[in-house]
Amino acid sequence: MVVVASAPITAGAGERAPSADEALDTALEKLVRRKDGPPGVAVVVQRDDEPRLHAAGLGDVETESPPVIDDHVRVASVAKAFSGAAALSAVADGVLSLDDTIGARLPDLPSAWSEVTLSQLLGHTSGIPDFSQTEAFQKAVRASLEVAPPPAELLSYVANDPLEFEPGSEYRYSNSDNIVVGLMLEAVTGQPYADVLQARVAGPLGLTGTSLPNGVEIPDPFVRGYAVDPPDPPEDVSEVIAGGWSWASGGVVATPADSNAFIRGYASGATTNEATRDAQRQFRRGGKSEPLGPGRNSAGLAIFRYRTRCGTVYGHTGNTPGYTHFIAATPDGQRSTSVAVNAQITPNTNPKRFPELRKVFELAVCAALARDA
Repeated sequence: MVVVASAPITAGAGERAPSADEALDTALEKLVRRKDGPPGVAVVVQRDDEPRLHAAGLGDVETESPPVIDDHVRVASVAKAFSGAAALSAVADGVLSLDDTIGARLPDLPSAWSEVTLSQLLGHTSGIPDFSQTEAFQKAVRASLEVAPPPAELLSYVANDPLEFEPGSEYRYSNSDNIVVGLMLEAVTGQPYADVLQARVAGPLGLTGTSLPNGVEIPDPFVRGYAVDPPDPPEDVSEVIAGGWSWASGGVVATPADSNAFIRGYASGATTNEATRDAQRQFRRGGKSEPLGPGRNSAGLAIFRYRTRCGTVYGHTGNTPGYTHFIAATPDGQRSTSVAVNAQITPNTNPKRFPELRKVFELAVCAALARDA
């Protein structure tokens, strides 16, 4: 069962202040009414046994249908939390170790990377350059939008580049890290990464709307993602770029309901054991998710800690053409939220609107943590 949120209200002189739910609803309505805002937003908030949907705007501009809780979206870099969940599950089972090195598990990768550990990959302290930031990669994507190369080839764009720093000495967000994690999982299990995700994450957590498509298609039904550039009308970019171009670093598709269920299990350590969960939660100050999450960000292993004005939650953010995503839950997984936006809104793509979206992230956290709602 899904509870649908009521319409927003605004407090006037002598009236009570809006509740956390009402403040969130009002912020969502304001965001989608902006000419340069996203066409729609779907926010799941769960404080008890039932998820509650807060939605505003349109999930499909052409049909004028609203976003709903079971429509698929691209979760972008939130996929890194999914690869983290799979890897930490393998660590708990003894199939992998956080101290395993690239050289031991993937000897065909560049020798300069050989001493980088799984822990450093998950924590973005590997020093491996980000393949997605190279001119050669971006040129290759433009030349073949709908067909991606095998995952290992994504790393070829930085294979001849030196490490950016000594592994473990700095934090630097890199999409290359999670490609290597996915390849490690394939190497130790002998299974395709998509099957590993199903066996170690989607299945155990009861996720029925989560997948890893390699092409441009998104499973039906889905929220359409848009490029927003007023005064031009929103451009549908939902199925323009093949998911395989980001694979384990950003290719996952899920529903808002699944994203919410995932973070409840992931934040509480349901996919690993206590010792590995404790290692995951050794947070590094200054580590920021991309885009920036609410409050003060710190980086753990494939998870971020967000210290907000309403409390502390663990989660991840992500962005890709047409979509921005955010998930968060309390450390025990009992209170949670997922935010699905059908436009890419970041400090780079829309610096004017991103602070407003980041406020929505925090309001979603506050609604999840509210005691008097």
